[in-house]
Amino acid sequence: MKARYLFPLLAAGITHAQVYTPPPANSAANSNNPPADTATRAKPQESPSMFGQEIPLLDPSAETVTVGGVAIPLGDNRILKARFEKYLSQPPESGEAAEEYRQTIAGILDTISPFRAGGPDLYAAFKQLPAASSYPGDANLCGSLAESIYTAMLAKQDVNGLQKLNSAMEREKEQIIADGDWKARHERDITLGEVDPKNSRSSKTAQAAGSGTNSLRYTNTLRRIAEIEALKKANIARTEAQTLRTKAQYQVSMVQWFVQRRYEHVLMAARFYNQIWKDGDATLRIKKGSDVSKLFSESVGVSPTVASLDALSNEAIREVEKYVEAFELLLSRGDLHSASQRLMEAYALGEYLAPVATLELEKKRRVLEYTRDLHELYGTLQARDYTKTKELAARLKQSAKDFPSSKVDSAIAAYTLASDLAIEEAKGHLLAGDNEKAAEKIKSATEIWPTNPKLTEFRNLITSSSAVVTIRNDFDRLMSEGNYREIYRRQYEIAPAIGGDPAREDAFKQVITNLTTIEAALGKAEEFSKIGQNYAAWEQLAKLREEFPDDPKLGRKLELLAPKVADFTKALDQAQQFENRTPAQTGSALSWYLKARSIYPRSQLAQDGVKRLVEEILPADTGFKPTVSTED
Repeated sequence: MKARYLFPLLAAGITHAQVYTPPPANSAANSNNPPADTATRAKPQESPSMFGQEIPLLDPSAETVTVGGVAIPLGDNRILKARFEKYLSQPPESGEAAEEYRQTIAGILDTISPFRAGGPDLYAAFKQLPAASSYPGDANLCGSLAESIYTAMLAKQDVNGLQKLNSAMEREKEQIIADGDWKARHERDITLGEVDPKNSRSSKTAQAAGSGTNSLRYTNTLRRIAEIEALKKANIARTEAQTLRTKAQYQVSMVQWFVQRRYEHVLMAARFYNQIWKDGDATLRIKKGSDVSKLFSESVGVSPTVASLDALSNEAIREVEKYVEAFELLLSRGDLHSASQRLMEAYALGEYLAPVATLELEKKRRVLEYTRDLHELYGTLQARDYTKTKELAARLKQSAKDFPSSKVDSAIAAYTLASDLAIEEAKGHLLAGDNEKAAEKIKSATEIWPTNPKLTEFRNLITSSSAVVTIRNDFDRLMSEGNYREIYRRQYEIAPAIGGDPAREDAFKQVITNLTTIEAALGKAEEFSKIGQNYAAWEQLAKLREEFPDDPKLGRKLELLAPKVADFTKALDQAQQFENRTPAQTGSALSWYLKARSIYPRSQLAQDGVKRLVEEILPADTGFKPTVSTED
């Protein structure tokens, strides 16, 4: 088989040996690989998004709000928590303006109620809406309700106008039909006694060509009747479409207020709806499969109608009242934990209702201080700051008799004990001289309880051995980066630090041996260059470059020598090209090898090429043994 010489300037894409060749993946040395460093890194925790596309559904029994199919604890919802804390910090809405606003709302509901003496009064209730909308807490929703009612009444007047137009066209049609019938019966030919050609036995008067049913007037009468029928149908379709469109627009506001938990506005809108449209059609026109449709079909299980919105709003108002009553009772007993949950549920369900809005500030402040400590407790548990957790748990137990401390106390006891035991094991390994196992144990202890006071004690123990760990980490980093020159430079510093680790020692010996070989070759090449033997220097380094193509210092030296030996490298390259052709051009290749040898007579590469080609021309079985001279 022919030998191949690929020179560094022409063979950058070929795979070569490296300064360090890693052991196989299944090597036994791999099983003992230590950690790359001793720095503590928090493990990433995947948490599902707490926000979805459906409308939030409150489940007081489970103390959750379900969003997008995910059950979220009420106390952990960031948005709800922020809004709830804002509510707890606000004074109650119990001023004169707020009381007047609630009386106005109650008056509107009474005026439009079907139980009112004399029946509901739509116009009297409508006149009270502007006064209610002037209160800032109303957010001008009563004004929006008034606009919806006004739009609906205008649309209803338009519908009534179309119905009156249809009645007038119907009367016109009946008059046209009566006139046409009379003319068809009485318009005859004035000629008397004319014999009917179809019946010669009798004589009668016949219609003239331009009179009776044969006249153009009669034809126009039929056309007008058809036009009136078409206009009536178009008006009827327009009336139905306008009614449906107006109802749908009105219902959009009702559903929006229900989702916003403005239940009193939903009640007002529902009662106005029943007075505006008395046709009995109260079905909500909601797209099937939409979020609002799921709100009714999946959570409530009833058909979406105006009546169902009214019933659900009344039920929500009642539930909020019950929640606030339970809060008051629990707070009076000192059960602050349960009281805060009941108030959270009341707020989540009926933020704008009077029982929630008028709650005393002092009671809310007690809940605010407790919930802040509770949320901080959750935060310290997540941060593994068990020292602070103990303090907060003790404070919460003192302020709330019903604080559920079992899980917190168990978590504190378990994690602090695990961290302390890991530190003790690390001390034992450190005293035994096993720094690797000590580092692993202390890393575990730090991950379990980063603020453990005993870590300070251990830090003093490892001060003396920290330099060794740092050097080992540096060695691992340099190996992963392929920075073998830096390892060679720091060999006397690294060698003692990695003692006792077979995997690291093997890698270190391989790197140092190979770089020592390279440095020796570079030294010889430098000596050759100093005495003007650039060809000898280049050839020696070229052979080594094939074995270690990744060494930057070796590559740089060859780049500096390349311009000085360009004629020699060109001759070798031409010889190799002719030799590698198919079929090989042995004569041309031999001549180029000879030319290269003439440039540098001591070239081993040229000598090997000449010898190889001569053996091909004169095989050994011919009995002729050629002698190749190394001299010119």
